[in-house]
Amino acid sequence: MLQVRDLSVEVGGRLVVESASFTVHPGDKAGLVGRNGAGKTSMLKVLAGEAPPFSGTALRRGGLGYLSQDPRSRGQGVDATALSHILSGRGLDEEQRRLEKLRLAVDEDPSDRNVGRFSRAEDAFREAGGYAAESDVRRIVSGLGLPPDRVDAPIGVLSGGERRRVELARILFAGSDLLLLDEPTNHLDTDAKSWLMGFLRSYRGALLVISHDLDLLDEAITRVLHLDEGEVVEYKGTYSQYRAARKKDEERLAKLAERQKAEMARLSTLADSMRGQTEKRARTAKSIDKRVERLAADAVTGPRKERRYAMRLPQPPHSGRTVLDVEGLRKGYGGPPVIDDLSFSVGRGERLLVMGLNGAGKTSLLRILAGVTEADAGAVTFGVGVSLGYYAQEHEGIRAGLDVLGHMREMVPAPEQELRSLLGMMGLSGEIAFQDASTLSGGEKTKLALAQLVAGRHNLLLLDEPTNNLDPPSRDAVAEALGSWGGTMVIVSHDTGFVEALAPERVLLLPEGQLDYWSDDLLDLVSLA
Repeated sequence: MLQVRDLSVEVGGRLVVESASFTVHPGDKAGLVGRNGAGKTSMLKVLAGEAPPFSGTALRRGGLGYLSQDPRSRGQGVDATALSHILSGRGLDEEQRRLEKLRLAVDEDPSDRNVGRFSRAEDAFREAGGYAAESDVRRIVSGLGLPPDRVDAPIGVLSGGERRRVELARILFAGSDLLLLDEPTNHLDTDAKSWLMGFLRSYRGALLVISHDLDLLDEAITRVLHLDEGEVVEYKGTYSQYRAARKKDEERLAKLAERQKAEMARLSTLADSMRGQTEKRARTAKSIDKRVERLAADAVTGPRKERRYAMRLPQPPHSGRTVLDVEGLRKGYGGPPVIDDLSFSVGRGERLLVMGLNGAGKTSLLRILAGVTEADAGAVTFGVGVSLGYYAQEHEGIRAGLDVLGHMREMVPAPEQELRSLLGMMGLSGEIAFQDASTLSGGEKTKLALAQLVAGRHNLLLLDEPTNNLDPPSRDAVAEALGSWGGTMVIVSHDTGFVEALAPERVLLLPEGQLDYWSDDLLDLVSLA
């Protein structure tokens, strides 16, 4: 269970949550919603005990499973594999190793003492479900769309999306009493999302989830906690029911605010008409003034409208006709190659969508093209005048200790006003410019990374899931801006609406390496690949 009382959360010197109180009981499934930057991720970190509150308390009872937006780069298991990391959620990796040591001790010295210790340990291991644990783990990771061979791979060689699925699998395997999940459907295809929603529907513990996935919010939750301007307001029902209820609240608040405004204007006019007349009327005017002041202090404000963004990308500098040429590319991580003998080229202004099942090598390909990792074989050649910009799905270029404006200065030596204007266009205005970039929400980090791409004036963009963590208005604005941009793009995305807006010319299917022309018939496969 989770009990929150008068909780306030501070980020970068500003309160993003003020005096919030609510309870999530076993069986409750609550969705925490709000615009990018409202403070949802910061609040979840405090609820999970990963950060201190500014004031107030958050009491947790029972085992906790917390999925952050930043997956672990190192496992917690007895070895470095994903399997061991997941088993560590219930301590079974350590128990498995201990049991093996006791078995070896029996082989060396089958004394009553050693046999007894092994028998007791084996009984405890069996009672804890140890012998069925590996099959349970593989069932969970299969449901989350992680290929079987990746479960046995070291955590360090997995992509960000794969590490996130491993972390989610560990939490689900642990059987926690309280789940705090931050964007759990990021990087999941349609089948994996369906499996997760089924799991969460049948989950009997307490659940609090942050998500922009409307299907998840509609199918798996029973309450909505809406965070905006520091205030948490609770609504019962699914996300669609919350939207309907909030719309009615907004209409009611708008009418009430208008009535209060009209009443204050009427009373102020009446008081003004009485001034300069008799002493009695002057005293009455002062009384009316005080009444207006009280009304103003207690007045409601009209509902905050959902912000719409208008993003504009500068037209790219000219490049040669062939922008990118790939020959015989090969990449492996100790097992069978993820990419093998891959060859293709991309022309000026072309939009190439890279598709493939999870683990097919999409992120690995973009990292090689961006020069972040090296291929085992093959060559990548860029054309004349090519300026490359890379959007990494895990925000690898955003560092702790450097503020938002500092990240922009590193990208381009432009005047501060110009850089702040770019940040404002992305919804990162005001004090956020001087906030430590590592404290931004996932959606705000996405906007900062995209602002850096805009500032760099590139003509070739490598985009790896650029709409993850974005709220719907921001997602639409990014899609519209990139859709009207004249540069070259290589794109990885599960977002059907985003891909449709970009209208790619060709598609590269991995791991086969097959090139084909884009057809709208392929839209149904985007969320699957």
